[in-house]
Amino acid sequence: MSVSVNAWRVGAVAALVGATALGLTAVARAQDPAPLKIGVMEGFSGVYGDLTAGEVEAMQLAVEDVGGKVLGRPIEILSADHQTKPDVGASIARRWYDVDGVKMITGIGTSSVALAVRKIAQEKGMIDINTGAASADLTGPACSPTGAHWVYDTYALAHVTGDAMVKAGGDSWYFLTADYAFGHALERDVTAVVKAAGGKVLGSVRHPLSTQDFSSFLLQAQASKAKVIGLANAGQDTINSIKQAGEFGIVKGGQKLAGLLVFATDVQSLTLPVAQGLVLTESFYWDLNDETRAWTKRFRAKKDKLPSMLTAGVYSSTLHYLKAVQAAGTDDPKAVMAKMREMPVNDVMTKNGKLREDGRLVRDMYLFQVKSPQESKGKDDIYKLVATVPGDKAYRPMSEGKCPFVK
Repeated sequence: MSVSVNAWRVGAVAALVGATALGLTAVARAQDPAPLKIGVMEGFSGVYGDLTAGEVEAMQLAVEDVGGKVLGRPIEILSADHQTKPDVGASIARRWYDVDGVKMITGIGTSSVALAVRKIAQEKGMIDINTGAASADLTGPACSPTGAHWVYDTYALAHVTGDAMVKAGGDSWYFLTADYAFGHALERDVTAVVKAAGGKVLGSVRHPLSTQDFSSFLLQAQASKAKVIGLANAGQDTINSIKQAGEFGIVKGGQKLAGLLVFATDVQSLTLPVAQGLVLTESFYWDLNDETRAWTKRFRAKKDKLPSMLTAGVYSSTLHYLKAVQAAGTDDPKAVMAKMREMPVNDVMTKNGKLREDGRLVRDMYLFQVKSPQESKGKDDIYKLVATVPGDKAYRPMSEGKCPFVK
């Protein structure tokens, strides 16, 4: 009996000590500053899944580079898959802003999703930074005082790749276009470039997102006899259309393929024998200089794959946002956006970039050509730099964008 009483007493003392410790922990936690919550939302599955893998890790690198805290507050990362569905993306954004207290969302690939999320962010007066979406309407009719467009857009892709192809003799075009907001915008913007340069557009065909069989579309493009077949699609759709164009002997027959939105990861999936000679536009390449190579080494320690301009874009947008919060001394969206516009963007991806009033980040773009197997020194050595196009030449002038709040 005495043993059980002693045991109970020891247990009671331990429980009392534990309760006291828990109480002290609760007090300490109550005094801890609330975390600054930021989110990366993407189509992490489906047709763009391979492109977006690594964006969470890229965001983690940006958080590390500010010491894990801003204004003395820890930084918390949320991530979500919008499944390339606008209604899903809008629902996530609404919950993040209203319930979870997220202050900034980046990523947001797929233009239809980005436009839906932009409406929610604008309604709430919150920050959305598009790194994956391409539609130039995000800094045009759908612009927002608290929105930004970071990595590329259909206007820049059209002017850098389209211009180069027309100047190289590709003066007749036929488009293979993804049938949603992004594809339509890209076809529209490239068509304008081709016609302005004196070229002709002979026609276009639109395909559903996530198409597996491009044969009927490619046969129409082949029959057009256009010198250039413009691929106004992305991700697995681009990979499938290029592979199947090879099976139809389209390039061997004398027509050229213009990859209007192609990523380094796409080229690796295609392999150099299939992709060699393809001309494309990017805003980042891992092997540009010592700084990009060093950053890539850090990234690959977290995610062992080649970073694309999407992953680098999430890093860059997050880093600039966090620096702006620190400089503004607040997480108030309007104050932070004002700082983001005031401060030049300088990081591994962008040098002396300028965030305009309409939300467009103006920075250099690069025209690359895919190397042949003979030119490559290894599986990651895929591009040769053809031209560096200054931002003021690559991006649409703000006066032409029809952004409602820009005077």
